[in-house]
Order: sequence, then structure tokens, then C-alpha cells
Amino acid sequence: MKKLAIAAALPTLLLAGTAQADTFLGLYVGAQVWDTSNSGQFGSGNGNQGFDFTDEKQTSFYAAFEHPIPLLPNIKIRENELVTYGLTTLNQDFTFNGQVYSANDTINSYVDLSHTDLTLYYELLDNDLVSLDLGLTGKKVDGWLSIREGTYENGIRSDGWVPTGYAHLRVGIPMTGFTLYGLANAVSIDDSDVRDLEVGVEYRLVDSLALDLHLQVGYRDIQIELDDLDGIDSDLKFKGPYLGLEIHF
Repeated sequence: MKKLAIAAALPTLLLAGTAQADTFLGLYVGAQVWDTSNSGQFGSGNGNQGFDFTDEKQTSFYAAFEHPIPLLPNIKIRENELVTYGLTTLNQDFTFNGQVYSANDTINSYVDLSHTDLTLYYELLDNDLVSLDLGLTGKKVDGWLSIREGTYENGIRSDGWVPTGYAHLRVGIPMTGFTLYGLANAVSIDDSDVRDLEVGVEYRLVDSLALDLHLQVGYRDIQIELDDLDGIDSDLKFKGPYLGLEIHF
């Protein structure tokens, strides 16, 4: 990596521990079902091929642990499913992973970019009206992109970590049970870009001393542009609405 441009600014990270307002340990556990519309193309260094990708229902699960210890970051772990299937009839020869596919061939593709997010973050603001978290996320990807023709599958595995900046903003609406929020993970490395954005509204179904239960409705947009990363080039987009539940102990 020649340059790493983190897309979320972290100017006061080392001082942020003093801004954390939690006086007790906090545990957040959530799950989402995401209805994705998928599009794009991928290849292996000698030109990308577009596919008619299927729309899919994806799932996401996360847990976050927050504490009042200054300078020690909070931690969040999130599992993200990211799978789709594609189909196309080639209008010209296409080479993928050393295999040549001829014009007029009908080929299938399989994309699995499911990954785990490990986030370390600080609470810069934390009150009933506005909260702001900033930090860093490592996306652990164990990806598989393949071309299928008949019973033969030709694939490339991409296994590694992608570092991204992390930002999470929440704005409460006074005298209601609603909160607006936005979350971003983004990075630019040379000519490769990874963007994971979501916006939504949350409603407090239960608000008690024992636990809080929140209903989430939002929209998530993931874009993965790779330039010869592990031999893969891609311009893939996954976007759509989601429904979720979060419990805060």
C-alpha cells in the first residue's frame, strides 16, 4: 500500500476518552435483515465483465461493548453477509483467472464478500440529543469470486484485512421515541475504494432501567471498487432497505 486515505477524520482520538459519558458498562446487541439490489462487474486483471446479479436478502449481526475507562476504546464486532449470483451471455471473449470464455457463451458467476467488522471507537459526544462515535474498523474478508460454466467452477479467493475509518452519528428528536442516525465505514487505497454507508431511523419500543429495545428502519449502501487486489478487479454495488432490532442492556 503506497497511501492510505482514511475517509473519516479522527483528529481528537487520543483525547476522546475524557468525553465518554457512560458511567456503567453497556452492551448493545443487534440484528438486521437487508433486502439488497445488486449490480456491477468484476474480473482478474484483463478487463471486467458485467453480470445481471440477483437481488438477495442478507443478514447482519453485531455486538458492541462500551465502558467508562478513559483512553481505552470501546469495541464493536459485526458479521455481514454479502452474497449474490450473476448471469450473462458474453458479447466478446473474456479471460478470468487464466481461463478463456468465448463470445456467445452463457456463464454464471458467484460473489461472496461476506466479512467481519472489528471496530475500535471513542464516544466524542454522548447525550440524549446528540451522540458521535469515531474510530477505526478492520474488515476481515474471506471472499470468493467465481465463474461457473456447466459443472466447472473457476474461482479466486481474497483473504485479508481492509482498514477503514468509522463514524456513527445519532440525533434524537425531543419528546418522541425517535432517533435519526447515520453510520459510515470508508477507505481509499491507491485506486481501490471501499464504502459502507447506512442511514436510518430508530424507535424505542422499550425504555427501562433493565434494557432498551429499539426498532430500526434504514437504507444501506456498500460499494467495493478493487484495482488488482489479490488479482481481482471489481466495481460491485449492494444497496437497499433493511429492518433491524437492537437491545441495550
